[in-house]
Formats: sequence, C-alpha cells, structure tokens
Amino acid sequence: MNVGDERTVSLWASVNVAPDAVPLTRDEQVDVVVVGSGIAGLSVAYELALAGQRVAVIDRGSIGSGMTARTTAHLTSICDDYFSELIALRGRQLARLFYESQSAAIDHIQAVQETEAIACDFRRLPGFLFPSSAGQDGTLERELDAARQIGIAVERTVGLPFEGFSTTPALRYAGQATFHPLKYLQGLAAGIQRRGGALYSDTVVEKVEETSGGVRMTTASGFVVTGIWAVVATNSPINDRVAIHTKQAPYRTYAMSFEIRAGIIADGLYWDTEDPYHYVRLQPGGGERHFLVVGGEDHKTGAVDDAEERFANLTAWSRRLIPDLGAETHRWSGQVMETTDYVGFIGRNPGNERVFVVTGDSGEGMTHGVVAALLIRDVIVNGSSSWQELYEPSRKTTRAIGDYLRENATAIRNFAEYIAPGELDSVEKLGPGEGAIVREGLTKIAAFRDEDGTLYKRSASCTHIGCHVHWNSLERCWDCPCHGSHFAVDGTALNGPAVFPLAGLV
Repeated sequence: MNVGDERTVSLWASVNVAPDAVPLTRDEQVDVVVVGSGIAGLSVAYELALAGQRVAVIDRGSIGSGMTARTTAHLTSICDDYFSELIALRGRQLARLFYESQSAAIDHIQAVQETEAIACDFRRLPGFLFPSSAGQDGTLERELDAARQIGIAVERTVGLPFEGFSTTPALRYAGQATFHPLKYLQGLAAGIQRRGGALYSDTVVEKVEETSGGVRMTTASGFVVTGIWAVVATNSPINDRVAIHTKQAPYRTYAMSFEIRAGIIADGLYWDTEDPYHYVRLQPGGGERHFLVVGGEDHKTGAVDDAEERFANLTAWSRRLIPDLGAETHRWSGQVMETTDYVGFIGRNPGNERVFVVTGDSGEGMTHGVVAALLIRDVIVNGSSSWQELYEPSRKTTRAIGDYLRENATAIRNFAEYIAPGELDSVEKLGPGEGAIVREGLTKIAAFRDEDGTLYKRSASCTHIGCHVHWNSLERCWDCPCHGSHFAVDGTALNGPAVFPLAGLV
C-alpha cells in the first residue's frame, strides 16, 4: 500500500526513500528481480548486490512507501506472540533459532548503518514486557521460564517510568534496538544503486513465472523483466493463491505519535501484556522535542470499521501512563500478516526452485525483513542457510486445528456475504465522503461518493480469489479480510495479493 494513496500519514513518511526512481520503460534482464521495496525487498537486493549480483527492484508505488513506512520500528529478537507459545508449537531448538536469527538481524542492521554511514537514529535499547493491568503477572512467569529454557538473557525488574508503575514487575531484555525505518531504507537504496542495482517505481507486476533456468516478470505496462532468481517481498504474496495464504491472516494495526519532552521517560522499548496489546518507543526530534510512538489495538482486517475508537483507546492508554504527554502529531494504520505458528514464511515459494517469497511478519516486520535478506542471500550464493527449516514456506503448520480453522473461516463466511443484503439499498443514500456495500440486483457494489459528489462504483469482489471487500473509512480504501488486499476508491489495487483493480460495472 502506498502512503500517498491513504489518508493517514506516519511520522516517517516525509522521507523520500529513492526520489530518482522511475517506472520501468523497457524490457530488462538481470540476475535477481525483487518485487516490493520495503525493508525485506531492499535488504534482499542490497545483500545480493554486495555479493555481485545484478539486481532490479520493482514496486507498484514509490520506493519504500508500503508497510515499512507504517511500522513503529521496534527491532526486537523477542517473539511477538510469546516464546512460551512458540516453544509449544515448534519446540525449544527452533524457538532458540528464532531468537538467534532475529538477534542476527538487529546486529546486521547495526553493521549496515555503520558501513553505509546511514544517519537513521539507530540505537541499542533494552526492551520491557510488563502488565498494564492487575492479574497479568502469570504471563511474565511463563515468559521468564520460556527464556530460561532456550537460553535467552532476561532479568526480572521492578518499576517502569510510567505514572503509577513504580512497583510494577517487568521482564527486561537487553540487546534490543530501534531506528528511523525510512532513513534506513534511503541508505539501502543508495547502496543498491551505487553497486549497479536498478529501482523501478510505479510499476505493477502482474505475473511471476518460473521458466527453464530462470524467471520472468510481466508488468501491467507490457514490459518484461527476466532473471535467474525472483524474490516476491510484498506484504502479502502476489504470486500465490492458496499455498501460503491459508496459513496466515491479515490484521490491521494502529499507531500514533505525540510530542514528549526529553527526559520524561527512559529511552527503551515497552510492550504490555493486554489483548489487544500496546507498545511504546521514543523517536528523537530536535533539541528538547522528541516523539513518543505508540501502537497496537490490532484487529482482523475488515472485521470492524472503528478506527476512531482504536485511536481513542491508544490515546487514553498513553496519557494514563504518561500524563505529561504533549500534543498528537501523527496517526496512521498498517497491516501485519499473522502466521498460524508465529514465524514468517521465507524461502522458496512452494512448488518453485527459483522464486523466493517473504511474508508472514507476525508483528516483527523489520527484523523478519533482514532475516529474509540473510537467508535468501545464503541460499542463492552458498546453496543453503541454517535458518531454512525454521522459516520454510512449504512447512505444515502445527498450530491447534481449532485456531487454524478459525482463521480460515473468514473466507467461508465472506463468500456467504454475497447473498446477504447490502449495507445500503441504494447509492443515493451515500453521503459525501462515505463508502458502503450496496446491492444492485444480484450484484454487490463497492460504492463511494467523494465530497464533490463524484460517485465511484466498482465490483465488491476482490480480484485475488473473489472475497467480499469491506469499507475502511479511516484510510478510505476497500480492505479484503481474506488475504489482505487493499483497493483505492477507484478500484486500483494498493496492496497484494491482488494485482488487478476491482472490476468496473457494465
């Protein structure tokens, strides 16, 4: 999804990652074609360019304008869904490998920003897991035990720099970090270009094919890019309809930034144990002016349209903990892909030899993206990676069958919506700035009326596998709850897996 196509703007969005990138205007032949220019796509391209591969990065929008521009940029080696859960699902050995690979990603970001002299506000910080309400201490005990089982350095501590939390217990994890995500991408993009790599913006890849001894990418503009290897690093894969999409689910997440005076709270990463949970970090501003970045309040994509309530909850939570918090400066939302076993899908796309996929960030997109770069580089250059088994895209997930069916029931329920009444019985009832699903005969219509009265009417059927889209009034886009596609009011596909626009009406 592109920042310019949404109504909200993140704290990071003013940074133009690659202002000189242009659309593809000719056929191209390279060693490696990368689709997607977030932290995963640019990190993969950077590593392979360093290894002497000729790379091309293609994005449907501006370089770096997708979900990486909508992160809160926590760099953590701690499992977002708890190590106790991960151990139960994948065992101690793979849980330890997860910690090691995510830690290696943080180390690598630090090394790259030093080598490339990227001024991206990178700094090492401790991370704190804490209960923000009574009766949640059990989670800390489980996580302390899980950390000890797999050899993670963690310590009990008491007291947090929040109002009323002077005696609150917490777990302190050393060696975490944070940075400015788009300044980092800007440095990666420059490094790729210095090594002969090409960056193509505003170019829609419609088809990814594996050929005899290579790969072929076909774009909407008719140009073709061929190569030896392909990497699909879109938020939700554009090259797959079933194999991976049934093992992960899209979640909408929310973030805000507030002004905060220097010294109000100690620089660190803070995560609570609520459900849905909340997380906080600081971002340097200028002089005494800094920013507090808070995120959370996640929900299944398309399940509800209550963003204002989500932001109100984030604001209330933040101001309860930090009464001296300053004015709100930004609010935004994004999408994370939650896998059924909490670990991303990184490696060869199921059924392919030369096409790789990166997806399933599970709330840790920054480190997963860099893990992908290291893993895929090693497989292409050296033939294998010690992390392949952990992140294998074709693995059979081991999560409880009830949870697996619950996530995939979205698609089943979704198709049933086509026979239900519309949200409105006529487009004439749409007010300015409103969107809704309207039934016209046997057809469901995704309808939006602009402030000037212009009416947009498109099919309500997602062009990926035909799920029923839902209106997102915050971002003024149509969200597909099945696999995470987003569409602009005119039907343009903004986020994969869909690559084609919502169909027009005859």
